[in-house]
Amino acid sequence: MSPPFDRAAILAEARAWIGTPYLHRASLKGHGADCLGLVRGIWRAVVGPEPEALPAYAPDWAEACRRETLADTARRHLVVVPLAEAQPGDVLLFRFRDHLPAKHAALLSEAGRMIHAYDGASVCETALTPWWRRRLAYVFAFPGVG
Repeated sequence: MSPPFDRAAILAEARAWIGTPYLHRASLKGHGADCLGLVRGIWRAVVGPEPEALPAYAPDWAEACRRETLADTARRHLVVVPLAEAQPGDVLLFRFRDHLPAKHAALLSEAGRMIHAYDGASVCETALTPWWRRRLAYVFAFPGVG
């Protein structure tokens, strides 16, 4: 049996979010999203209801808690993929400093490109530059997608 969605559906949904303004903790296409809100919105559109409630988090949560909260949550609901095997439609998690937890999420859109939301910009598709590649910490696939 094939999943009810595929990588093309994931990418189409991600691209539908492009232009959504950045808004911390938000996840409403066209109105506001942060990086996690983008992934949550894609999940709702292609998988279904979110699997767990979103806890409160401040913009500096990773620096303050020093736990891999984002990666641990991803492990509960997504499928771990080796970094070198990332495919379009996979979720990418980045850490901004080696000693800090991963705190930024994006979606690989094609080789060398990603879709993400970040403070000061709308959801956009950008190059996965060497700066980002050096900070890539985890890759996850949506469940049921090969």
